[in-house]
Amino acid sequence: MSAETRWLTATEERAWRGLLRMSDLLVNRAGHSMQAGFGLSATDYTVLAELTRTPDGRLRIQELSRVLGWEKSRVSHHLARMVKRGLVAREECADDRRGAYVVVTAAGREAITAAAPRHVEDVRRFFLDHLTPGQITLLAEIADLIIERNAEDR
Repeated sequence: MSAETRWLTATEERAWRGLLRMSDLLVNRAGHSMQAGFGLSATDYTVLAELTRTPDGRLRIQELSRVLGWEKSRVSHHLARMVKRGLVAREECADDRRGAYVVVTAAGREAITAAAPRHVEDVRRFFLDHLTPGQITLLAEIADLIIERNAEDR
């Protein structure tokens, strides 16, 4: 660290705070919609979406943690709640006794299949419909860059 603090300019602070507020707002609005319509929290939906992106509907818990960018303890606690509700199941890893898989259940597949059309509608209504195609492309490029650069530090 240098001795000089590089304080944020007004525009930099506006961008940073705006990003945080926008993220919270979008997650909360979409989460309320998922909860009210399907009994799923925003984090339930996120976990189910990641699992159903894989061909066999399963991921190592460590890989799920990495993909989501969550601490292992957060993933473990959330998965425990989802297991109790029958949305996912835990399976031991045959080739690595320390590892485990999380697998989407039939109930979990039903839940995300029912919720996905509303989720897509919400993403469009709360987010995409307010942007031009060029802004969406630019935002996607910015997100990819920030994620890539910060993943290098892990």
